[in-house]
Amino acid sequence: MKIAVASGKGGTGKTTVSLNLALSLENVQLLDCDVEEPNCNLFLDHELEKVRDVQVQVPVISKERCDLCMKCVDACRFNALAKLLKSVMFFPKLCHGCGACSLVCPLGAIHEEGRSIGIIERSASSSSGTELYQGLLSIGEPMASPIIHVLKTYIDDTRTVIIDSPPGLACPAISAITGTDYCVLVTEPTPFGLHDLSLAVELLKELHIPYGVVINRYGIGDERVDRYCSENNIPVLMKIPNELKIAELYSQGIPFVLKMPQWKANFLDMFSQIQKLTGRC
Repeated sequence: MKIAVASGKGGTGKTTVSLNLALSLENVQLLDCDVEEPNCNLFLDHELEKVRDVQVQVPVISKERCDLCMKCVDACRFNALAKLLKSVMFFPKLCHGCGACSLVCPLGAIHEEGRSIGIIERSASSSSGTELYQGLLSIGEPMASPIIHVLKTYIDDTRTVIIDSPPGLACPAISAITGTDYCVLVTEPTPFGLHDLSLAVELLKELHIPYGVVINRYGIGDERVDRYCSENNIPVLMKIPNELKIAELYSQGIPFVLKMPQWKANFLDMFSQIQKLTGRC
């Protein structure tokens, strides 16, 4: 089973839920798809080893063969190509590697070469029994989705897979969530939390992925998130209280199931709920 942990905004506790769920189960693979700033390993402290570079294919234009017909510029939907007086200028960080420019060039003046945008890493050793894979986007690179696509090719279907998704609802989050069996939406009981939760729910309806909600820092706000879930028949899988001990452990880089064993049972119960909701038990 592949379970994505996502939210409509950052800072709600996705990594907290991902880590503690993964550490409560056996035979687990954890994918940190928040490739702009992966932080799961700050809590696991595994030795990481590089698996591979991630490259996107970008165009290389032959000045000798190009006659400035503008077909490549017109075909580019991402404004990565611009015609100058005597050449075509290429903006590599706008390029999505779709290959349209090379397909439409009538003179064969464009070929593609790989450009590295980041790396994939994995845990070389683990005392917790949780296998970690993470993507790391190179500094200054704007596109996270290609890293996530490559990272997901390392999913082991013989394991339970927990995917720590990027924050928000843009392309990186969609790339992480797509193809999963279930999505856990982490929110907080505040007006902002409710607003972004409702947006995430609409996205998952479009993706046809079943979902449930974890309310983190329960007790700091009001009952509107509870009411929204009840009115829309959304299962509330867990409520994590706004408890000082949990916050202290987090600040020390310690997943709280390791020091508060009663919570391991709670996460196991949540996993059982997900199995029932998806017909996997």
